[in-house]
Amino acid sequence: MLIERIVLLSLDDATGRPVGRAGMAPDLALAGAALMDLALAARIDTDRDRVLVVDRTPIGDPVLDPLLAMLGLPETPADARGLIMLLARQGGAMRAALLDRLVAAGALAREQGRFLFLLADLRFPKPAGAAMAADDRARLRALLLAEEIPTPEEALLLGLARAAGLLPLILAPEELGRVQPWLTLVTRIESLNRSLGTAVADLRAARTLQSS
Repeated sequence: MLIERIVLLSLDDATGRPVGRAGMAPDLALAGAALMDLALAARIDTDRDRVLVVDRTPIGDPVLDPLLAMLGLPETPADARGLIMLLARQGGAMRAALLDRLVAAGALAREQGRFLFLLADLRFPKPAGAAMAADDRARLRALLLAEEIPTPEEALLLGLARAAGLLPLILAPEELGRVQPWLTLVTRIESLNRSLGTAVADLRAARTLQSS
């Protein structure tokens, strides 16, 4: 699932500490991944302005099913951008649940330590042989450098990685500059990717105004 893959990509393999952008960007990416997983499971669809629920049958996923139940309620935004902003507020709880199940599945280890002997330091390094994140990085790198047409799921994962600030961990600076036009093209294929990009851009603009 994309929600698990973006959590894995957002952790340093060796240290288990978060990588990528700080602030709300990881929560926005996780919220976007949740909506994308619901779309891939044929539970929702999107048009230019709205997210439409097409099947309310639970998937059987304890993270996604409560989100599916929220969609379409009068108090829930109907547009993808509004939904991503709303679901991002639950990013911490979603991430904690996903980390627990990735640890239970053996994809991550849980290590509790102390930073400067005072602050709790909870880390989630990847055990030897847990290669999903490395495989995703290698695949995304290869398709960008070769300018391959991604599958819909790969296009969505690229949009998530871009929004969360993870692409500099996959490509060297000169490579990233070279693939930007192609990256922009392929990540605009999916309407949810466009909404995620807009949500992140809006958040950055708001923070810039607050700090000026």
